[in-house]
Amino acid sequence: MNDRYDVVIAGAGPAGAQCARDLAARGYDVVVLETEVEAEFPRQSNKSTAGTFHSMMAAFGIPDDVVMQYTDSVVLESPTEHYVREQTGAVLEFADFKRYLVSDSRDDGAEYRFDARVTAPIMDGGEIVGVTYNGDEEVYGDIVIDATGPAAPLAKELGVVDLKRENHAIGIEYEFEGIDIDRPGFADLRDAMMLRLDHEIAPGGYSWIFHTGEDTAKVGLCYIQNDSHDRYSRNDFTIDDYLSHWLETDPRFRDAEQIEGKQHRGSAHIQLPGTLHTDRFMAIGDTVPSLDPLWGEGINKCMQSGRAAAATADSCLKHDGVEPTAENLEVYDTLWHRDVAPNAKSRLLMTQLLYLAPNDRYDELMRDLQRLDDDTLANANSGDPLAIARLLGLEDAPLLVDLAKQQLSPGLRSLLS
Repeated sequence: MNDRYDVVIAGAGPAGAQCARDLAARGYDVVVLETEVEAEFPRQSNKSTAGTFHSMMAAFGIPDDVVMQYTDSVVLESPTEHYVREQTGAVLEFADFKRYLVSDSRDDGAEYRFDARVTAPIMDGGEIVGVTYNGDEEVYGDIVIDATGPAAPLAKELGVVDLKRENHAIGIEYEFEGIDIDRPGFADLRDAMMLRLDHEIAPGGYSWIFHTGEDTAKVGLCYIQNDSHDRYSRNDFTIDDYLSHWLETDPRFRDAEQIEGKQHRGSAHIQLPGTLHTDRFMAIGDTVPSLDPLWGEGINKCMQSGRAAAATADSCLKHDGVEPTAENLEVYDTLWHRDVAPNAKSRLLMTQLLYLAPNDRYDELMRDLQRLDDDTLANANSGDPLAIARLLGLEDAPLLVDLAKQQLSPGLRSLLS
């Protein structure tokens, strides 16, 4: 078995597999190390709602046969109101999607080693030159990429990322049949992806229903374990309790039954990223915090970061004598901030404001969106300060004060409380 490659990638999720896909297509020797066994892949890592938009499908050449349902609209719900925006999208069968990325990259020569848990970097002269996996196995590469998500064993050891627990988002999702998709009094969710802002269901986060055909849908919720969650949460409730509460109280689920084996859990971090690379190393996908206040678009972010890392690796490896030093890999940071998560600071502020707001403000937001043009929401979600300002009013002054307090040190925050 070969132990030296151009690029070693830890993690076969959308980011790692897409990076391998692009590198293999360019003719590089690339190996991907994946914790799960191949016969069960993806199981533990099958954690995404798998909602995406046609721009991602087209940009990365994703085939129709991994799509569960094409959708015509996105819906935002609050406790008593809703807003509908016509926008086409796709709900993927996430397991099929991930297996497709692996298969397609293998066709171009990428090697995969499953049941291979990466444990630590191999260092030489202060630089990473390879990784250990499964305790004592070793593999070496000119460039190493961490695409393991929040586990981040390589990125943490190298000091590239610093993932804060207070910014840790957790999520749970089931797939159901027997859902009343077009129930009177609610938005029509046929061929739609719906996000609900309601602290009774997801304190400091949001819940969702993604239609997957006939009376079936993906149903889940997530929240960030921060001050907003602490303010609205119940002390005795776990994330499973919140989902059960929603299923028991929402009439759309009165006759719903869980589809066996269709349960997914996941996590991510919502915070401003720091450095994304160092000598001979890049962190991609959910290993690096990314920001999308409303739609999440985690799949697209992961795919984009994998592509940016592949382009950066190519810029070094294709030239003899060009070493993948931190300086030469700087282009990855540039591409990430330009293409993957532009306007990161303002988008994070938008996210924090959104989850601080009380339920009655969510109802008002839906009414505001109904009178504003569709571009306002899209631009605010992209971090446009003027668009964000259009969504704010005088009644939001207390939210802005709370947000300012969150930005202060704990000591100053306590003085102002």
